[in-house]
Amino acid sequence: GKQLALVKTSSAVRTCGFDFGGNIIMFSTDKQMGYQCFVSFFDLRDPAQIENNEPYMKIPCSDSKITSAVWGPLGEFIIAGHESGELNQFSAKSGEQLSNIKEHTKQINDIQTSRDMTMFITASKDNTAKLFDCTSLEHLKTFRTERPVNSAALSPIFDHVVLGGGQEAMDVTTTSTRIGKFEARFFHLAFEEEFGRVKGHFGPINSVAFHPDGKSYSSGGEDGYVRIHYFDPQYFEFEFEA
Repeated sequence: GKQLALVKTSSAVRTCGFDFGGNIIMFSTDKQMGYQCFVSFFDLRDPAQIENNEPYMKIPCSDSKITSAVWGPLGEFIIAGHESGELNQFSAKSGEQLSNIKEHTKQINDIQTSRDMTMFITASKDNTAKLFDCTSLEHLKTFRTERPVNSAALSPIFDHVVLGGGQEAMDVTTTSTRIGKFEARFFHLAFEEEFGRVKGHFGPINSVAFHPDGKSYSSGGEDGYVRIHYFDPQYFEFEFEA
Protein backbone atom coordinates (compact mmCIF):
# COMPACT_ATOMS: atom_id res chain seq x y z
CA GLY A 1 0.00 0.00 0.00
CA LYS A 2 3.01 2.33 0.03
CA GLN A 3 3.02 5.02 -2.66
CA LEU A 4 6.09 4.51 -4.84
CA ALA A 5 5.78 7.53 -7.11
CA LEU A 6 3.50 10.42 -7.95
CA VAL A 7 3.01 11.95 -11.38
CA LYS A 8 1.09 15.21 -11.58
CA THR A 9 -0.97 16.23 -14.61
CA SER A 10 -2.70 19.43 -15.69
CA SER A 11 -6.04 17.80 -16.52
CA ALA A 12 -7.96 14.59 -15.79
CA VAL A 13 -6.28 11.27 -16.62
CA ARG A 14 -8.54 9.14 -18.82
CA THR A 15 -6.46 6.00 -19.52
CA CYS A 16 -3.26 4.36 -18.22
CA GLY A 17 -1.31 1.14 -18.55
CA PHE A 18 2.00 -0.74 -18.23
CA ASP A 19 3.81 -2.06 -21.30
CA PHE A 20 4.61 -5.75 -21.95
CA GLY A 21 7.73 -5.72 -19.75
CA GLY A 22 6.30 -3.53 -16.98
CA ASN A 23 8.98 -0.86 -17.42
CA ILE A 24 7.10 1.83 -19.31
CA ILE A 25 3.82 3.46 -18.34
CA MET A 26 1.57 5.46 -20.61
CA PHE A 27 -1.41 7.61 -19.75
CA SER A 28 -3.62 10.07 -21.58
CA THR A 29 -5.00 13.33 -20.24
CA ASP A 30 -8.23 15.07 -21.22
CA LYS A 31 -8.62 18.16 -23.33
CA GLN A 32 -10.10 20.52 -20.72
CA MET A 33 -9.50 23.77 -18.83
CA GLY A 34 -7.49 25.12 -21.76
CA TYR A 35 -5.10 22.13 -21.79
CA GLN A 36 -4.41 19.91 -24.78
CA CYS A 37 -5.07 16.14 -24.84
CA PHE A 38 -1.71 14.35 -24.48
CA VAL A 39 -0.40 10.79 -24.29
CA SER A 40 2.62 10.71 -21.96
CA PHE A 41 5.27 7.95 -21.69
CA PHE A 42 7.51 7.43 -18.64
CA ASP A 43 10.35 4.88 -18.42
CA LEU A 44 10.39 3.66 -14.81
CA ARG A 45 14.03 2.56 -15.17
CA ASP A 46 14.95 6.27 -15.20
CA PRO A 47 13.94 7.69 -11.77
CA ALA A 48 14.71 11.24 -12.94
CA GLN A 49 11.69 11.19 -15.28
CA ILE A 50 9.34 10.62 -12.34
CA GLU A 51 11.17 12.99 -9.99
CA ASN A 52 11.16 15.82 -12.52
CA ASN A 53 7.69 14.96 -13.83
CA GLU A 54 9.21 14.89 -17.32
CA PRO A 55 8.04 12.06 -19.59
CA TYR A 56 10.48 10.89 -22.26
CA MET A 57 7.75 11.50 -24.83
CA LYS A 58 4.44 13.39 -25.08
CA ILE A 59 2.13 12.99 -28.06
CA PRO A 60 -0.42 15.79 -28.60
CA CYS A 61 -3.91 14.78 -29.78
CA SER A 62 -5.51 18.00 -30.97
CA ASP A 63 -8.40 16.66 -33.05
CA SER A 64 -10.37 14.40 -30.71
CA LYS A 65 -9.61 13.40 -27.12
CA ILE A 66 -8.60 9.85 -26.25
CA THR A 67 -11.30 7.96 -24.34
CA SER A 68 -9.63 4.52 -24.14
CA ALA A 69 -6.16 3.10 -24.81
CA VAL A 70 -4.21 -0.17 -24.47
CA TRP A 71 -0.71 -1.39 -25.23
CA GLY A 72 -0.17 -3.47 -28.34
CA PRO A 73 1.85 -6.71 -28.42
CA LEU A 74 5.46 -6.50 -27.10
CA GLY A 75 4.99 -2.87 -26.10
CA GLU A 76 5.94 -1.49 -29.52
CA PHE A 77 2.89 0.75 -29.82
CA ILE A 78 -0.34 1.75 -28.12
CA ILE A 79 -3.84 1.58 -29.58
CA ALA A 80 -5.99 4.60 -28.75
CA GLY A 81 -9.74 5.05 -29.19
CA HIS A 82 -11.13 8.58 -29.55
CA GLU A 83 -14.29 10.52 -28.79
CA SER A 84 -14.85 10.81 -32.55
CA GLY A 85 -14.87 7.00 -33.05
CA GLU A 86 -11.37 6.94 -34.57
CA LEU A 87 -8.69 4.38 -33.71
CA ASN A 88 -4.98 5.27 -33.77
CA GLN A 89 -1.73 3.40 -33.36
CA PHE A 90 1.11 5.43 -31.83
CA SER A 91 4.72 4.20 -31.73
CA ALA A 92 6.04 3.97 -28.16
CA LYS A 93 9.54 4.79 -29.43
CA SER A 94 9.05 7.72 -31.81
CA GLY A 95 5.51 8.89 -31.02
CA GLU A 96 4.71 8.63 -34.72
CA GLN A 97 1.13 7.81 -35.75
CA LEU A 98 1.44 4.42 -37.42
CA SER A 99 -2.20 3.84 -38.43
CA ASN A 100 -5.54 5.61 -38.33
CA ILE A 101 -8.97 4.16 -39.08
CA LYS A 102 -12.57 5.11 -38.35
CA GLU A 103 -14.99 2.19 -38.19
CA HIS A 104 -17.14 3.60 -35.35
CA THR A 105 -19.45 6.59 -35.79
CA LYS A 106 -19.45 7.61 -32.11
CA GLN A 107 -17.19 7.59 -29.05
CA ILE A 108 -15.16 4.47 -28.24
CA ASN A 109 -15.79 3.65 -24.57
CA ASP A 110 -13.53 0.64 -24.02
CA ILE A 111 -10.75 -1.38 -25.66
CA GLN A 112 -9.68 -4.85 -24.49
CA THR A 113 -7.18 -7.24 -26.10
CA SER A 114 -7.35 -11.00 -26.58
CA ARG A 115 -5.16 -13.18 -24.36
CA ASP A 116 -2.51 -13.65 -27.08
CA MET A 117 -2.60 -9.91 -27.96
CA THR A 118 -3.31 -10.61 -31.64
CA MET A 119 -6.78 -9.01 -31.59
CA PHE A 120 -8.68 -6.39 -29.65
CA ILE A 121 -12.33 -5.49 -29.22
CA THR A 122 -13.83 -2.01 -28.97
CA ALA A 123 -17.09 -0.90 -27.32
CA SER A 124 -18.79 2.20 -28.66
CA LYS A 125 -21.69 4.59 -28.12
CA ASP A 126 -22.81 3.73 -31.67
CA ASN A 127 -24.47 0.53 -30.27
CA THR A 128 -21.76 -1.80 -31.60
CA ALA A 129 -18.64 -3.63 -30.49
CA LYS A 130 -16.04 -4.40 -33.16
CA LEU A 131 -13.12 -6.82 -33.42
CA PHE A 132 -9.81 -5.71 -34.96
CA ASP A 133 -6.36 -7.10 -35.72
CA CYS A 134 -3.87 -5.54 -33.26
CA THR A 135 -1.05 -5.00 -35.75
CA SER A 136 -2.85 -4.05 -38.98
CA LEU A 137 -6.03 -2.55 -37.39
CA GLU A 138 -7.99 -4.59 -39.93
CA HIS A 139 -11.70 -4.68 -39.00
CA LEU A 140 -12.71 -8.34 -38.55
CA LYS A 141 -16.16 -8.58 -36.90
CA THR A 142 -19.09 -6.45 -35.68
CA PHE A 143 -21.47 -7.21 -32.80
CA ARG A 144 -24.67 -5.12 -32.92
CA THR A 145 -27.06 -4.14 -30.10
CA GLU A 146 -29.85 -1.55 -29.61
CA ARG A 147 -28.09 0.43 -26.88
CA PRO A 148 -24.69 2.07 -26.34
CA VAL A 149 -21.98 -0.49 -25.51
CA ASN A 150 -19.83 0.58 -22.55
CA SER A 151 -17.51 -2.40 -22.32
CA ALA A 152 -16.62 -5.59 -24.20
CA ALA A 153 -14.33 -8.52 -23.39
CA LEU A 154 -12.98 -11.60 -25.21
CA SER A 155 -13.04 -15.04 -23.59
CA PRO A 156 -9.52 -16.46 -23.11
CA ILE A 157 -10.62 -20.05 -23.86
CA PHE A 158 -13.64 -19.89 -26.21
CA ASP A 159 -14.69 -17.93 -29.30
CA HIS A 160 -17.06 -15.88 -27.13
CA VAL A 161 -17.54 -12.18 -26.49
CA VAL A 162 -19.40 -10.50 -23.61
CA LEU A 163 -20.83 -6.99 -24.00
CA GLY A 164 -22.12 -4.66 -21.30
CA GLY A 165 -23.96 -1.38 -21.68
CA GLY A 166 -27.40 0.13 -21.62
CA GLN A 167 -28.74 3.61 -22.02
CA GLU A 168 -27.00 6.77 -20.82
CA ALA A 169 -26.79 6.91 -17.02
CA MET A 170 -28.71 10.20 -16.84
CA ASP A 171 -31.70 8.60 -18.59
CA VAL A 172 -31.94 5.58 -16.27
CA THR A 173 -34.46 7.05 -13.83
CA THR A 174 -37.02 7.57 -16.58
CA THR A 175 -37.27 3.95 -17.76
CA SER A 176 -37.89 0.55 -16.18
CA THR A 177 -35.09 -2.02 -15.91
CA ARG A 178 -36.90 -4.18 -18.44
CA ILE A 179 -36.65 -1.48 -21.11
CA GLY A 180 -33.19 -0.34 -20.05
CA LYS A 181 -31.40 -3.36 -21.58
CA PHE A 182 -29.04 -3.88 -18.67
CA GLU A 183 -28.17 -7.51 -19.42
CA ALA A 184 -24.69 -8.80 -20.15
CA ARG A 185 -24.90 -10.15 -23.69
CA PHE A 186 -22.90 -13.03 -25.13
CA PHE A 187 -21.99 -13.31 -28.81
CA HIS A 188 -20.11 -15.90 -30.84
CA LEU A 189 -16.82 -14.44 -32.03
CA ALA A 190 -16.87 -15.99 -35.50
CA PHE A 191 -20.59 -15.98 -36.35
CA GLU A 192 -21.41 -12.58 -34.73
CA GLU A 193 -24.63 -14.12 -33.35
CA GLU A 194 -25.99 -13.50 -29.85
CA PHE A 195 -26.50 -16.75 -27.93
CA GLY A 196 -27.19 -15.66 -24.36
CA ARG A 197 -28.04 -12.89 -21.90
CA VAL A 198 -27.50 -12.60 -18.16
CA LYS A 199 -29.76 -10.29 -16.17
CA GLY A 200 -29.17 -8.85 -12.72
CA HIS A 201 -28.02 -5.25 -12.90
CA PHE A 202 -30.63 -2.50 -12.53
CA GLY A 203 -28.45 0.15 -14.18
CA PRO A 204 -26.14 0.30 -17.20
CA ILE A 205 -23.13 -2.03 -17.13
CA ASN A 206 -19.96 0.07 -17.21
CA SER A 207 -17.32 -2.64 -17.28
CA VAL A 208 -17.03 -6.37 -18.08
CA ALA A 209 -14.08 -8.76 -17.77
CA PHE A 210 -13.45 -12.50 -18.13
CA HIS A 211 -11.47 -14.35 -15.47
CA PRO A 212 -8.05 -15.39 -16.91
CA ASP A 213 -9.09 -19.07 -16.69
CA GLY A 214 -12.27 -18.35 -18.71
CA LYS A 215 -14.55 -20.06 -16.17
CA SER A 216 -16.26 -16.91 -14.88
CA TYR A 217 -16.81 -13.27 -15.73
CA SER A 218 -17.56 -10.12 -13.77
CA SER A 219 -19.57 -7.01 -14.55
CA GLY A 220 -19.61 -3.63 -12.82
CA GLY A 221 -22.69 -1.45 -13.09
CA GLU A 222 -23.97 2.07 -12.54
CA ASP A 223 -26.12 0.51 -9.78
CA GLY A 224 -23.03 0.21 -7.56
CA TYR A 225 -22.68 -3.58 -7.79
CA VAL A 226 -19.96 -5.86 -9.14
CA ARG A 227 -21.51 -9.19 -10.11
CA ILE A 228 -19.32 -12.28 -10.51
CA HIS A 229 -20.88 -15.12 -12.50
CA TYR A 230 -19.48 -18.64 -12.74
CA PHE A 231 -20.33 -20.56 -15.90
CA ASP A 232 -22.27 -23.84 -15.64
CA PRO A 233 -20.42 -27.12 -16.30
CA GLN A 234 -22.70 -27.58 -19.35
CA TYR A 235 -21.20 -24.41 -20.86
CA PHE A 236 -17.83 -26.14 -21.18
CA GLU A 237 -19.25 -29.50 -22.28
CA PHE A 238 -21.33 -27.84 -25.01
CA GLU A 239 -18.39 -25.87 -26.35
CA PHE A 240 -15.99 -28.81 -26.46
CA GLU A 241 -18.59 -30.99 -28.20
CA ALA A 242 -19.21 -28.27 -30.77
